[in-house]
Amino acid sequence: MEWNDTATDDPQDRLLHEMFEAQAARDPEAVALVYEGAQLSYGELNERANRLAHHLQTLGVGPDVIVGLCVERSFEMIVALLGVLKAGGAYLPIDPDYPAETASPT
Repeated sequence: MEWNDTATDDPQDRLLHEMFEAQAARDPEAVALVYEGAQLSYGELNERANRLAHHLQTLGVGPDVIVGLCVERSFEMIVALLGVLKAGGAYLPIDPDYPAETASPT
């Protein structure tokens, strides 16, 4: 028995969104996400993420641009994450339940 055998055939020089796009091209009808009884295929998720990526690029998102993502768990959260990566930016997850900073009384 081999412990912690993590060897894979996945290319190590491909980015997450590139591997996702390859999977979407191989099997666009396959289920990519299931959440609260609904599902989204790889093709649908890729299409939504591409639309968002193009919009983000028109807003100036690209290399060295950080985009804050303050969203609840949902399909939209995954679309946003992939969209930012496809646009060339980086995402910064922000917990929507984190309390806002309040001023201390003086």
